[in-house]
Amino acid sequence: MIPPALPAALRTALDQKAQGLSRSDAAGRAAAISQTYRCGGGSDAIRNQTDALAYALARMPATYAAVVACFNALHEIRPEFAPASLLDLGAGPGTATWAAAQAFDCLDEFTAIDANTALRTLALDLVSDETRLRRLHYAQSDIFAGIRDEPAGADLVVASYVIGEMNADRQAALADLMWAATRDALLVVEPGTPAGYRRIIDLRRRLVARGAHVIAPCPHDRECPLMASSSEAGAVSAEDNTSKQKATPDWCHFVQRLPRSRAHKQIKGAELPFEDEKFSYVALARTPALQRPSRVLAPPLVTKAGMRIKLCQTDGCAGFVTIPRRDKAAYARVRRIGWGGTLKSDRT
Repeated sequence: MIPPALPAALRTALDQKAQGLSRSDAAGRAAAISQTYRCGGGSDAIRNQTDALAYALARMPATYAAVVACFNALHEIRPEFAPASLLDLGAGPGTATWAAAQAFDCLDEFTAIDANTALRTLALDLVSDETRLRRLHYAQSDIFAGIRDEPAGADLVVASYVIGEMNADRQAALADLMWAATRDALLVVEPGTPAGYRRIIDLRRRLVARGAHVIAPCPHDRECPLMASSSEAGAVSAEDNTSKQKATPDWCHFVQRLPRSRAHKQIKGAELPFEDEKFSYVALARTPALQRPSRVLAPPLVTKAGMRIKLCQTDGCAGFVTIPRRDKAAYARVRRIGWGGTLKSDRT
């Protein structure tokens, strides 16, 4: 299990780059850039090295933590997965590349693609003293052209917080290109919002139809049960004109808690020593997983009587299982399970 905190070498490299940087100026730049992304914009707002560093200081810790959580889930389901090559799409400052290097000691080929000059320069500076990542090949290119220039593809392809910058047609085209470049596994990560979840579901549906197998988080290749329940809830709400209470949609997302350094708190203008990053993701592979445990979809509800756990199950349904405290053996097996964790069986 990889911890969510940035690796020491990366923290050191960021600290060295940040020496002499005005924290207030960096905080303002980071906030403006984040707002651009939230409004559907891209990395055009990152115009120089100061912008790139401010963005990295603000967002690298949370992005790294989310990608690490996804790699942990992938490794849990496919412990035998041993990729030799990585293709990091829309790589930015190289966050997913660092996470992959920590997750897979077997990786020895690292390729990154991004069109932003400032982010590419920062990424190469950050890996300059890291023995394995010093071999990183970072292409400055549009993602579509960059993938076409890598005809061999890679064992592991990653696109973290990328597809939200595109319209639906480009998202679909990119999904096809990413899958064609994937020799074994593809990981796509998006913000844990309803919109981010829908982008993941659209990509998942498209690639499953092309023969992909879901490795995580879903324990099945069927339609997402939460998407169906949200659609039904919306339909009921639309028909009931007398009701003033709207149906609350449900969506598959997870959370990763990460520690905040002093610099991180300053850049974010935050006081809490931690941050909770919400994310949605899908890991797909060319071959099906040998094990498909149910996934915990929400924080378990613990009461005096026992624990109630919401699960996405192997039959493609979402439902609840209750583990009473009086069943001591069963309760002992699940009492530390958390949001995003797995249960080996739908019946404990």
